[in-house]
Amino acid sequence: MLNKILLSLIASVSVASVGIVGCTTQQQDLEAQVQPPTLTGQTEAPAATTTTQAQERPGDVPYVPTPQPVVDAMLNVAKVTKNDVIYDLGSGDGRIVITAAQKYGARGVGIDINPERIQEANANAQKAEVTDRVEFRQQDLFKTDLSEATVVTLYLLPEVNLKLRPTLLKLKPGTRIVSHAFDMGDWEPQQTLQVDGKTVYYWVVPKEIPENLR
Repeated sequence: MLNKILLSLIASVSVASVGIVGCTTQQQDLEAQVQPPTLTGQTEAPAATTTTQAQERPGDVPYVPTPQPVVDAMLNVAKVTKNDVIYDLGSGDGRIVITAAQKYGARGVGIDINPERIQEANANAQKAEVTDRVEFRQQDLFKTDLSEATVVTLYLLPEVNLKLRPTLLKLKPGTRIVSHAFDMGDWEPQQTLQVDGKTVYYWVVPKEIPENLR
């Protein structure tokens, strides 16, 4: 009789132990589900990047697009070819360098200080499928390196042209300069065109700068 009682007690204790162990395991599993996993070496995803930045200063001229017939005349008078690199200072919606890439296969760089214009120009380049040949940089045109340019196009203002003139005259001899609407003071253009009532001026950087332009 005593043996049966002892066996019953041992069996009860074993069942209780199994129950306790089972409860403990379930509790650990539940806690593992509730607690967040340890983030070993994990960092937050980087913020999305953008091609533009805050505008560093007001623009030098108001945005007024060059009419397409004038764009065509500017590129034609400069005799643009696929070997040219065109820098458009104050590039706006990008139409000059985009046209140069589409029509002549030239490379083009548009410079504009306004981030909205850069975004618009990039969108236009994508639509025209010339992003492999053109780029747009949000820069101050007075700080831009123009050393690789073979053609520089402008639609600025007389005082801005004059301020740029010393920089343009230091470019490689033979570099062509084309301006819509405004001249360069006493730097006489080699050609002047009238296109739909608009004036286009054309210069070539000389090997030696004339005394009056130094």
